[in-house]
Amino acid sequence: MRTTPSAAEFFEEYVRARAAGLTRVAYLLTGDAHLADDLVQATLIEVAARWERILAGGDPEPYVRTVLYRKHLSWRRRHRREALPTGDLPEPAGPDISGRVTTAVAVRAALAALAPKQRAVLVLRYFEDLTESQAARVLGVTVGTVRSQTRDALARLRKIAPELTDAVEVVRR
Repeated sequence: MRTTPSAAEFFEEYVRARAAGLTRVAYLLTGDAHLADDLVQATLIEVAARWERILAGGDPEPYVRTVLYRKHLSWRRRHRREALPTGDLPEPAGPDISGRVTTAVAVRAALAALAPKQRAVLVLRYFEDLTESQAARVLGVTVGTVRSQTRDALARLRKIAPELTDAVEVVRR
């Protein structure tokens, strides 16, 4: 009888444990549930091919995140001419039942208006709670680039979504 799980079993366990979290991050990056699922699937396919080597390096999470973020950026570069989400939201079907929902919609629309790298930096820094150096490592850029992208993204958010100013000010602190 085998006592140690195989790499494939470790991969299955990892996917079960992290798929929902990766999909949430991918949704924040893409702004589309279907694209988020596709991004996670493409990421996991790429990672599965190298899983034994990834496990040999220790914790697979940083590697998987790096693949996810970089794959998102490369998809955006490749598909720039595709339809882009508009800033116009449809009229709500019913009454506004929650300020949280309104804020969430405004945040999604504002994130969709940012450049892909700016969006990735904000998600890494404020949703994933990574440091500047960790975010730089994930994206394969310098810490200075992370700082400037963060600064520019927050300034753009203040300009395009003034209703989120309080949220942006909390993020800056």
